[in-house]
Parts: sequence; C-alpha cells; structure tokens
Amino acid sequence: MTAHTTASVNSAAGINDRNRSETMKVILFLLKCVVGLFATLGFALVLVIGFSLSTVRDDIARFDYGPEPLPERIVLQLDLANGVSEASPQSPFGRASQGRGMALRDLVDALSRASSDPRVAGVIARVGRGSLGISQVQELRDAIADFRATGKFSVAFAESFGEGGNGTLHYYLASSFEELWLQPSGDVDITGIRIESPFIRGLLDEYGVKPRIGQREEYKGAAGFLTDRAMSAPVRRNLQQLVDSWLTQIVEGVADTRGLDQDDTRALIDRAPLSAADAKDAGLVSQLGYWDAVLESVLPGEESGSVNIRDYYAALERESSEGPIIALVHGVGAIALAESDDGAFGSSEIMGSDTIADALSTAIDDPNVAAIVFRVDSPGGSYVASDTIWREVVRAREAGKPVIVSMGGLAASGGYFVSAAAERIVANPATITGSIGVVSGKVVLDDLWSGFDIAWDGVQAGRNADIWNGNRDFTSQQWQLLQTSLDRVYADFTQKVAEGRGLPLSQIMTSAKGQVWTGRDAKDLGLVDELGGFATALKLARNAAGLTEGQPHQLKVLPEGSSFEDLIRDMLAGDFSGPGINGLVRSLARFAQVVAPFLEAVESVTADPRSRTLEAPQLRVTQ
Repeated sequence: MTAHTTASVNSAAGINDRNRSETMKVILFLLKCVVGLFATLGFALVLVIGFSLSTVRDDIARFDYGPEPLPERIVLQLDLANGVSEASPQSPFGRASQGRGMALRDLVDALSRASSDPRVAGVIARVGRGSLGISQVQELRDAIADFRATGKFSVAFAESFGEGGNGTLHYYLASSFEELWLQPSGDVDITGIRIESPFIRGLLDEYGVKPRIGQREEYKGAAGFLTDRAMSAPVRRNLQQLVDSWLTQIVEGVADTRGLDQDDTRALIDRAPLSAADAKDAGLVSQLGYWDAVLESVLPGEESGSVNIRDYYAALERESSEGPIIALVHGVGAIALAESDDGAFGSSEIMGSDTIADALSTAIDDPNVAAIVFRVDSPGGSYVASDTIWREVVRAREAGKPVIVSMGGLAASGGYFVSAAAERIVANPATITGSIGVVSGKVVLDDLWSGFDIAWDGVQAGRNADIWNGNRDFTSQQWQLLQTSLDRVYADFTQKVAEGRGLPLSQIMTSAKGQVWTGRDAKDLGLVDELGGFATALKLARNAAGLTEGQPHQLKVLPEGSSFEDLIRDMLAGDFSGPGINGLVRSLARFAQVVAPFLEAVESVTADPRSRTLEAPQLRVTQ
C-alpha cells in the first residue's frame, strides 16, 4: 500500500470517526430532548390546563349552568360502553380522565334513588361493550333487582355480546333486566371464563436471567410467571376452583332471572357462541331488533323523557347533611409506602399507606364520625405499608368506631391484610380474596450482562450490602436471611388474621398457604362475614353506629377530593404533589433512571477526553 493510499485511508477513517462521533452526538441530543420533553410535559400540561380553567372560571360563573330540570316522566339511559370505575377519582385530572363513565357506588346509588323517585318510569341500558368485572356485575345485578322490585320496567339492549371476544360478563348483567333485546346480527358469546398468565422462565433462561424468589406457601403463585414454565399443580387446582365457583354463580344468576333450568343454562354456555336466533329460541333473549326499535318500544310518546343516568344523578339533591357521619375510605390499587394515586396520566392506581392511614386517622379523631366503611379493591403489595394501614383499622376499633370493610372485585394478599382487623367484612360472591401468603426475592441479571460483555464491579462496606442487588445472586447466608424474613412475615400475617377473625390459628392455616377464594367460598371459611356490595356494608355500618331505620346519616368520603383551583394554589405555593401528579412524577423518574446511565455512557464516548481529566468515576450507589 502506497503512502498516498495510506494517507487516504487514514483521512477516510478520520472522516468516518468524526461522522460516527457527530452521529452519536445527534443521538445523544435527541435522547436528552426526549427525557427533557417527558420531564416538562406533565408540568406544562398542569400549568396550561390549570391556568386556563382558572382564567375562565369567573366567566363560567356568570352563567347558571346548573343541571337541566328533570322532566315529569323519566326513562333513565345507561351506556356501559363508558365503563364503570371502582371509585370517583380524587384528583381533577383523574376525574377528567374518567370521561362519561361513572363510579360503581354512584351508579348503584342512582339506581337506588331512582327506584323510589315517582318521576322515574324505568331504565334502559346499552350493554355488550365496556370494561366490567364480575364483582361489579353482581353489585349492578343487585341494584337492578331492587329497582325491578318497585314495579318499574327495565330493558337491556346489545348489538352483540362479545363481537370477537367474550360476552359472558355483559350477558350476566343484561340477564338481570326484565327485557333483553339483541340486534339480529349479534351473537351471544357466553362461553365462560378463562384465567391465564404468561410464563417467561424459558425466555429468562435464554438470556441468563435468574429469578431467585421465595414464597409462603405452595399456592402463592404471584411470582410463578418468573420461576416456572407453567402453572404449578397447587396453583392450577386453586385457580380451577376459583373459575368453577364463578361459572356456578353465573349459571345460577342467569337461570334465575331468565327462568331457565341450571343444567340447560350450563349446556348453552358449552354450546356458545350462539347466533341471535338460537339465543332467542333458547330463552336467553327476549326480542330481536335494532336500537331504534327499542327506543320506539320504550319511548313511544313525547311525554316520555329520556335522561342519561349520570345527568339524573347530578341533578339530585346531595346526601343528607344531618345525623351522624359515616366515613367512607376508598383503598384502590397496589399497596405502597407512598401517597395514593388515582391513575391519572396513565399511571397505575396506588393505595398509598400515607393517604389511607391519614384518612382513617382523620375519621378516628373526628367526634362526629360514628362508623367507617373501608372499601378495599387491591391486589396487595408492600407488607410494611399494609401493616401501617392495618394499625389504623385496629386503632379505630380501639377508639370504639366500628370499621366495616366492603371488598370490591379484588381484595387479596395485602388487600386482605388491611381488612383482617375490621369488625365485619363484606364481599361480593365473586370477589377474589384470601391469598394469605408471602412472596419475595429478586431477579438476578449477572449472566444477562455477561452475554453482552458488560461487567458490574464495585466495593461495599457491610457483608450484605448487596443483598437486593440484581447484578449479584444471593449468598447462602443471604438466602437464609430471606427465608427467615418470609417465615416472620407469614407468621405475622396469619396471626393477625386469626385475631381479627376470632378464629383459631390452625383453622386460618388451612385456608392460608397463598390460596385465593371467591367471596362465597371465603364466607364458608370464615374469612368473610356477609355477601353483598357497598349497600350491604353501609347497612352494617349504620347498625354498628346504632342508627335506627329511617334515621338520617351523612356519608363523608375521605380523603376529600381536590379541585383545579386547589391544585393551582398548591403549585403556586411550591407544592407539586397530589394524586395524578405523583404518579406522573414517579413514571418520569423511573424513565429517567433507566435512561440516565446510557446517556452518561454515550456522552463519555463522544466527549473530548481532555474535558474529563479531573472527573471522578461514575458510581451507582445501591442498597
């Protein structure tokens, strides 16, 4: 190779190096822009929306935009395509994200009040679409049954029950209405219920990721998707019992309200999907027709006034402002040592021990609060956070204030832990509860990193400073420490359940071991006192508070919701916390935490070496 050629190659190499360097700098710049965008977007959105609403608030106030006057004859309309939430969000952003959907308690209350409202002639519901849980369906079925008992009509309509999906739960709800209409082109996909989970152990093994998890005991399958390649035999038996109980409840409910034999109903489920014509012939559907035909049937004259149930509820007078107070505390989402988050901005709902413990403490300290209804809808989470909430339930009972737990669709593991000390526990027949067990550990990534020729090294002070470090496996001593911790937590959990339920520990141990139960089965085991929804829990709370039939009470939701005005005032004072905001900040922080080391590494590669002559090594401190 000639000198000229060598010089050309060197020159080209230099150009390529510079191009690569410039490209890396562009990539680095773009990544930083993305992080910056995520970091500022939430704050900017808060300011823009907040100040906009604050600006127009006075203008809006000039007009009286109160609810439209209700007609003399009302037919309520309910569209479940908007979904049903467990509780009304506490933050303004959460309420905005809820859209036209309603909270389950508000919907049930609206139907209850409509049943005694002489202006309301009946209700018509559009079903077949929208997210519904089986426990929510059961509370709504009970509300429809009470509504029908007053002699008012009820009609359900669906284009289809499960177009491309499973319509079992929507049909389960629709079957409780007096009339059930189905579009002629629709199907009835009452095919049953299936529970499944991905098992990624094979994928983890392929990439050298080692799950190191301990559990108490064999039915505690929360980490099985990491540790196993398929359901373990105990977990499979337990979950099969769960879905069998659900299907039995559905069969019983459908057969009862549609006037069918239970064996015939189960046979129809096993034959499904069914065409509209077959469903009508089998008695599953009352009429075949389109929405316009339903309206013509229900609203034949001008004297009939159709009112959306949300608007109807908004126009009603609020709850009584007289009598003793019954506090309602909503605990929704995974339990964490944090403030609660209602899931605004797409974050996960969190039952924060800070928020819930404070709400319970407020109810305890308020001399006007006679009883507490604690609505729990949670898969559990942190043991310590659960214990913090449990302590406030105990304190309430010690202060002479009865706590009635009303379980939503899921109140298991930590969700059961926080409920165990209540005076009475109420669950829907289909509520998932129990799961009295413990699981903990970590996922070890050292083989994964080595596959990418990445090595982690460091120093530590303290023999077990790396016990939770995902880049190193447990030592034998650390693994034994984990087992000791699991034994301690499991013993504490089961003991507190036994004390709270007033049952022998030996009896609790047979229903523990991580097993999940439906509310119906849990009642037979003594883990639940009554079957029913919020209305049942409220009646028990009134009884516990010594209220007589007809005596008024006030229902006070804790913690109280905030407004946009409150949010802006807090932000201007430097407080950027609150439901929704906390979730956004956590999400952004997690994103930045993952991306930051890579940004630092790219920046180190592309920077001028002389600019870092006196720079300390980049260290990540872990606990």
